[in-house]
Amino acid sequence: MFDSDSLLVLGIIVATFAIPAVVSAFSDSRPPRAAAIAVLVGGGLILLAFLSKPGGYAPGQIPDVVARVIARVLNR
Repeated sequence: MFDSDSLLVLGIIVATFAIPAVVSAFSDSRPPRAAAIAVLVGGGLILLAFLSKPGGYAPGQIPDVVARVIARVLNR
């Protein structure tokens, strides 16, 4: 269905978009329920990507992976 590179990039995007939601929830003194779910989903996708790729990812590989996935999406 999805390859590990796509899962990694999708997880990074979801987790990144959850950060402003967490800050907003705390600044409004309300519980960050939706933001916490988004962080868990993003973290789960990242973990699934690391576990599904033999050898995992090195931190230096992540920018190349993101660029490859974006290029693949734009070239469809």
